[in-house]
Amino acid sequence: MGPGERREPGVARLLGHRFLGLPLFLLVVWVTFRLVTDVASPYVQWVGEVVSGPVARWLAGLLGTAGLGGGWVESLVVDGILAGVGAVLSFVPVLVFLYSGLALFEDSGYLLRSGMFTEGVMRVVGLPGAAFLPMVMGFGCTVPAVLATRSLSSRRDRILAGLLVPFMSCGARLPVFVLMASVFFAAHQGTVVFVLYVTGILVAVVVGAVLSRTLLASPTRARLRLTPPPLRRPRLRRMGRLVLGQTASFIRSAGTVILMASVVVWLLLAIPVRGGAGFAEADVADSAFAGSARVAAPLLVPLGAGTWEQAGALAGGLVAKEVVVSTLAQVTGVAAGGEAAAAAGFVDDLKDIGRGFLSATWRALEAVPGVIGIHIGDGEDGAEWTALLGSVRGLFEASSGGHGALAGLAFMVFVLLYTPCAATLVTIRRTLGLRWMWVSALGQAVVAWVVATLVYQVGRLTGLG
Repeated sequence: MGPGERREPGVARLLGHRFLGLPLFLLVVWVTFRLVTDVASPYVQWVGEVVSGPVARWLAGLLGTAGLGGGWVESLVVDGILAGVGAVLSFVPVLVFLYSGLALFEDSGYLLRSGMFTEGVMRVVGLPGAAFLPMVMGFGCTVPAVLATRSLSSRRDRILAGLLVPFMSCGARLPVFVLMASVFFAAHQGTVVFVLYVTGILVAVVVGAVLSRTLLASPTRARLRLTPPPLRRPRLRRMGRLVLGQTASFIRSAGTVILMASVVVWLLLAIPVRGGAGFAEADVADSAFAGSARVAAPLLVPLGAGTWEQAGALAGGLVAKEVVVSTLAQVTGVAAGGEAAAAAGFVDDLKDIGRGFLSATWRALEAVPGVIGIHIGDGEDGAEWTALLGSVRGLFEASSGGHGALAGLAFMVFVLLYTPCAATLVTIRRTLGLRWMWVSALGQAVVAWVVATLVYQVGRLTGLG
């Protein structure tokens, strides 16, 4: 330490330690994901029950009053728009917790400090240390992360960084991970999500190392000696603005892209291609959506997901990754409304919503000590699994011949790695050119299929299924 320099507090020195810094960073991230998934899970269920129960009944009642009940209009609004958008909005609590954690890391300076630990990784990938920022931004949204690669001085570095950023798991993938982990790995949701995020990073490192030695040969870079940025007390007001802004952006996406995608999926589900039924009356398996999805379904058989429902959900993810959840809700026939409680009054519904929120808050508080292995309460959430969770479990158990959890894991890996969403591809085209857009789209599809197939097949061979 030079003359006049302030000595850092013990915690700051420990977090920036040459050898302990990276393990501690990974531990902090793991705890964050455990808190995000475990604490937010009761609120996810509560929002889902509100949307599929009272909100669906209110909409059906309004349509009935207007003389539009019982027909294709009610089906469009309740089973199409509400089921699709509502299934994704159920995961807003998870994103609020995730964005809060990222805002805490960013505003405290810990995010920039953690970049020091990646300097060696950046050298393996063949990128400068400045590429760390676009990579981190990719955990929020891939579109601004790709745009951030413009700050890199070399076109070769911009291309390589732009191809690797989509492997970082953006917030839109999180609803898919939470849904699948809730079905098959309920006791270890946070750990599963953490492993998926780390998997995306590792795959990016491997792909980057290969590209920097083949198509995009890297120049020799001098090793830089970086000065750790100081840690500071987080500013709650700024954190609040960050969280609100990112959450509002996600909700706007759910209200535009997902709304349109849900309507398109419903329309394809309503058009019959066999069976002789009328419009909006055909079984989902006889619809135009099922017919087109069956063409791609055989490609998913090696990873335990060879049904048209699964292929259709992944096709929806090409529009936006969160559409995978809304499409699964629609194609598995999960109705947004509940017949059993149709007679409940408006005031009774409001009381149930309030009681449900208080119950969710209590269960969320109980989940906090569980992160370090201290379990409070009886471990029950006090409610049945939603129809969506049950239908997804049945779908994957059937498609994999009884290896549902393994097929679900392979499906999550595929969602993690496959072709970026349409907005990202457009951004890559504008930033890097048409050629590299196709390299990203097709290359990630191949990587996703290979890795997900290995996960499923190796799991079966080793008895993990």
